[in-house]
Amino acid sequence: MATDAIFKPLKLSENLTIKNRVLRSNISGRWDNEDGSGTDTRINWETKFARGGIGGIISSYVPVTMHGRILPNYATIHTDEFVPFWRKLGEAVHRYDCKYIMQLSHSGRQQDMPGVSNENRIAQSSTSRSESLHGFPCRAMTRAEVKETVAAFADGARRAREAGLDGVELHGANGYLITQFLSSGINDRKDEYGGSLENRARFVLEIVDAIRAKVGRDFHLQMKISAIDYNNVIPWEGRGNTLADSIQVCKWLEARGVDALHVSVGSLFPHPLNPPGGFAFETITRNYDAMLSGGTRTLRNYFLFRYRVLRPIFYWIWFRQKWGKPVEGVGADSAREIKQAVKIPVISTGGWQTGSLVNAHLQRQDFDAVSIARALVANHDLLASWQMGRDLPDRPCTHCNKCLLSAPKHPLGCYEQSRFPDYQAMVDEICYVYRPTPFP
Repeated sequence: MATDAIFKPLKLSENLTIKNRVLRSNISGRWDNEDGSGTDTRINWETKFARGGIGGIISSYVPVTMHGRILPNYATIHTDEFVPFWRKLGEAVHRYDCKYIMQLSHSGRQQDMPGVSNENRIAQSSTSRSESLHGFPCRAMTRAEVKETVAAFADGARRAREAGLDGVELHGANGYLITQFLSSGINDRKDEYGGSLENRARFVLEIVDAIRAKVGRDFHLQMKISAIDYNNVIPWEGRGNTLADSIQVCKWLEARGVDALHVSVGSLFPHPLNPPGGFAFETITRNYDAMLSGGTRTLRNYFLFRYRVLRPIFYWIWFRQKWGKPVEGVGADSAREIKQAVKIPVISTGGWQTGSLVNAHLQRQDFDAVSIARALVANHDLLASWQMGRDLPDRPCTHCNKCLLSAPKHPLGCYEQSRFPDYQAMVDEICYVYRPTPFP
């Protein structure tokens, strides 16, 4: 198998070059403390992937405010007090010649489990309409709150730079706050942040300007964007932004100083196309109860998951958008279209695992790099398999999504027992990150 394109260095910006064309996409578990401070477990988690040989790691979502947390027990960047932790994490990753990019995030209305800090707080959004899948409540942000949030993103970028990290990524995809402003299917504002595409993009462009004012032009800044919203997971919802809309937004981002684009899909998370693959009803039934109190539609969903007679209803709603689309490379066409419209590097995410397929796309310059999450959770040394000429590792990821569906209650890891000799071997691998000693 040819791997020459995969292992060619990539200059993501003037001040950031990665040693190959593979990044670990934003994924993590609930490894941290309730107050947003980080732990050695998160460092163990990140260094596991760095040791596997990837060029860079995009952190899991890192909230810029406590009320913008998506889940509790995720490290935040909302205070200067946490800079030393992120510096320690960055130094650990850098020992393996791996770069570390912090993903700055805000949940908006997509607040899966609010935690004690947000127990009595209504989530902020571009809209006062609750999230369509789970029914998470929210209220439209005031102009003053919009400005405060813009400043919080800029301060997060400043802290990331002070921590010695290699750059930041704005999480503008998959239904979180920036998506809630960008999407025509979600944003129903009547002020200067709603209506036209230009108005809906105003929020994220103000964030970019504020970050550049704080950190200058010599600190890497990239943006993760959903190329197509496919917002009508619930059939009567509006479809949201088209690829043409997102291409225009990407051009504006490039003109404002964004260094690279990370292309995803979907107006919520999880989405039928993100992550692509299967849906394990037994797994979600065991774990979804952790989210029951969070939304007005969660009990409905739980019944659809739990009772076999109702599952075909959910199956049709969820899988109708998957029909005819691949699991691996589900977003490749959109990434290619965006690549043709901009001059900055483009990263494609979406089920990548087969070396020859990745290499072929890179050789054709459809995009400049890929980001991978689940296949690296299954095999953190995936790149070693490719270097040895194997198209797939011995125990490839099955894209069953049990890792994601177990995450509300359990440590993140691979829960596909068929990939392990026995159940205990699976548990041992999942829990390895809790070892207090450094990895060898």
